[in-house]
Amino acid sequence: MEYGKLAESIVASQIRAMMVKAAHMEDVVSFGVGEPDFITDECILKETAEHLSSYTKYAPGAGIDPLRERYIRYLNEMIGSDYSMPETMVTSGGMAALYLAFFCLLNPGDEVLIPAPYFSNYGPMVAMCRGTVREIEVKEENDFILSVEDLRAAVTEKSRILLLNSPCNPTGGLIDRESLQKIAEFAKEKDLFVFSDEVYRHLNFDSDEIFSIATLPGMKERTLIIDSVSKSFAMTGFRVGFATGPVHLIELMTKCVENVYSAVATPSQYAALVAFDKGMEAMMAMKKEYKKRRDFLVSRINEMDKISCIMPKGAFYVFANIKKTGLSAEEFAERLLEKEHVAVIPGSNFSKNASGYVRISYGTSMEKIEDGLNRMERFLKSL
Repeated sequence: MEYGKLAESIVASQIRAMMVKAAHMEDVVSFGVGEPDFITDECILKETAEHLSSYTKYAPGAGIDPLRERYIRYLNEMIGSDYSMPETMVTSGGMAALYLAFFCLLNPGDEVLIPAPYFSNYGPMVAMCRGTVREIEVKEENDFILSVEDLRAAVTEKSRILLLNSPCNPTGGLIDRESLQKIAEFAKEKDLFVFSDEVYRHLNFDSDEIFSIATLPGMKERTLIIDSVSKSFAMTGFRVGFATGPVHLIELMTKCVENVYSAVATPSQYAALVAFDKGMEAMMAMKKEYKKRRDFLVSRINEMDKISCIMPKGAFYVFANIKKTGLSAEEFAERLLEKEHVAVIPGSNFSKNASGYVRISYGTSMEKIEDGLNRMERFLKSL
């Protein structure tokens, strides 16, 4: 049987492949998966379970009204915006928000500009929606942050969307306000639509400021904010995300939901509603622990030979430079897993020019971080 050429062309995730391999080994310390190790807060689980019998029916395609209303109130408070309920929808995680938006905005051959390294799922989603990724390489010496000069050099007549992820997976980079202002002016000049992936919004360790490009003059009408409860509230399995932007785009995306997944699971939506009402304290406790892990991890890595990293400002990843080992990222990850049973993700999974790096997630316990780093140091000394 002949299968669809587009589906056949999609490259399988190296992250998934590495995790599958690690799962078949004993005594593995995994720095691989981008998922909180925390359990969803007890108050969220308990209240959702108590009312579960009321949550058994289909939800509307755009999401239940109480959650959309609560989310808009939360978002406006966080970023200082004035969105209304028709400008937002609930999606099956941030991933569904991205896919639906690409599908509704891209025509065949349109370019999506993405600072690289970038979250590896972006590329396949763009391809599935008949678009093309145009990578804009951002460098370690610039804290992996996009500059307007890099953007200007990359844009073409086919460029349609600029995708920003701040704080960033995999680098932990956080775009400062001044850079965002320059990028916003350029986006207006070139008529670019902006996707602002803000799922790591609260994992900003060195400042209490939460800032979105959508709040800058003239940007609300050309920006889609992508959000999720997955990282902020340790609710990855609930699959609840949000898309917020121009009303007509939200209407188009909602129309497409009926033909993709029908609706987000009703119990998950009510759990997210509880999270916004009662889960903020637990979220802040997680943030404090992540910062502690980050500081330890960065200090420990920079004490080792042949590996180094800059201090990430957000998310829960370190993008470590392994160029002095003389190994490619794939070789480094494979040999580290085989010899010391430590899983990291090759940087080449996030950019064609990032084979000198590996992503290390600190979404795991301090005990495991210490153990994994001791093993990594032993491996480095053996090279």
